[in-house]
Amino acid sequence: MTRPRVGLLCAAGAALLVASVAAAITIGPADIDVGDVWSVVASHLGWGSTELSPIRDGIVWQLRLPRTLLAAVCGAGLAVCGAVMQSLLRNPLADPFVLGVSSGASTGAVVVVVLGAGGGLVSVSAGAFLGALLSFGLVLLLSHILGGTTDRVVLSGVAAMQLFSALTSFVVMTAADAETTRGVLFWLLGSLSGVGWTDVWVCFAVLVVTLAVCLAYARTLDAFAFGQDAAANLGVSVARTRLVLLCATALLTAALVSSTGAIGFVGLVLPHAARALVGSGHARLLPVAALAGAVFLVWVDTLARTVLDPQEVPVGVVTSLIGVPVFVLVLYRTRRTR
Repeated sequence: MTRPRVGLLCAAGAALLVASVAAAITIGPADIDVGDVWSVVASHLGWGSTELSPIRDGIVWQLRLPRTLLAAVCGAGLAVCGAVMQSLLRNPLADPFVLGVSSGASTGAVVVVVLGAGGGLVSVSAGAFLGALLSFGLVLLLSHILGGTTDRVVLSGVAAMQLFSALTSFVVMTAADAETTRGVLFWLLGSLSGVGWTDVWVCFAVLVVTLAVCLAYARTLDAFAFGQDAAANLGVSVARTRLVLLCATALLTAALVSSTGAIGFVGLVLPHAARALVGSGHARLLPVAALAGAVFLVWVDTLARTVLDPQEVPVGVVTSLIGVPVFVLVLYRTRRTR
């Protein structure tokens, strides 16, 4: 696809994202329309005033807007991380959680919630973030000891994932009561309920930095498509590039998971959809994947919070129901191309 067409596609995607966010905020039990949404946003940005009641203003500004924006940020971040991991590891089935980051985050969150680690001074998000970093640190250590090849990185991630998943299950089974177990399970399946503006700004800042780093390495990622040896022959510092991109994507994944829990299949499915639209060149792929992931998760979250209203379905459950058929299709296509 030519550069002007990619630019038009990105502009259309950005417009669709803005429209999706505005429309998603209006969906729910409270009677709010798009005009009300723009009125509240303009009022809080100092561009006018709103005639809505304080309660309706709070529904838009304090509840639905940060949640919908974080859904967009999370979808974009997971899609970008998935695209980078699939290229870096040369594995079409790789996703942002292949390095065990989500399992480590789950263990950190469970230790805080169930065991009360931190004495109330450490939040669930902070515990999850620290657990994610600990898991990624273990993966780096194991992969370095085992030789540092791509296969060893993946195997180290699998080992860390199994270890921290076992620790999470052990803590829940031995120390949690029924009510706590239910709350922990809801978080582990991925949820955007209860998020605030702090979560939005932190995750957005990490997304911007990570996307900038990945775009700076776009040509290098293109070279990885031919294998590490070919990339090295083209002058790419394979070890340094891999370390930088692994750290950047792991940091973004950790930030997202610490705020929302593990939302699966977004980072697996959306990169393939973006490649079908614009090809495998990463200067085109990464922005399109980010926009596709953002729009996708905005509507998935809207479905999750309304389909069984007043009960809410974990976002990770909905993404899995959608992602599993696509995952099977990817497996089938992979088998056919071998």
